[in-house]
Amino acid sequence: MPDQPRILLITPDLMIASRLAGAAVACGWALDSIVGLNATPPATGYRVAILDLQGSPAAGGDLVAHARERLTTLGPQPDTGPALVAFGPHVAHERLAAARAAGADDVVSRGELLGAFAAVIGRHVV
Repeated sequence: MPDQPRILLITPDLMIASRLAGAAVACGWALDSIVGLNATPPATGYRVAILDLQGSPAAGGDLVAHARERLTTLGPQPDTGPALVAFGPHVAHERLAAARAAGADDVVSRGELLGAFAAVIGRHVV
């Protein structure tokens, strides 16, 4: 499918990667996964990047800023980064708030991402 939306998942959690890979396929989307922001993604043209805020010791805002910088060239257009969806445990209020303040396009709990994947990502895949 030539216009299949590409999504990049950034998490060291293999269980989440596996669950979201299946959900992406069910939606007709291609999902690639890398373990951290220093890893090289296998492609470009990502419409959405999903960032695990718990996957790094960095503060949520610092992690989002680093992700924005790192992902700039991986978006659907040259020099346009993908939409950035940050997620973490629902009890990590400060980390989630910091990610929102740092400019993540969407910030959701881990439960919301896993339970409503198509709706969360669908907001950014147009």
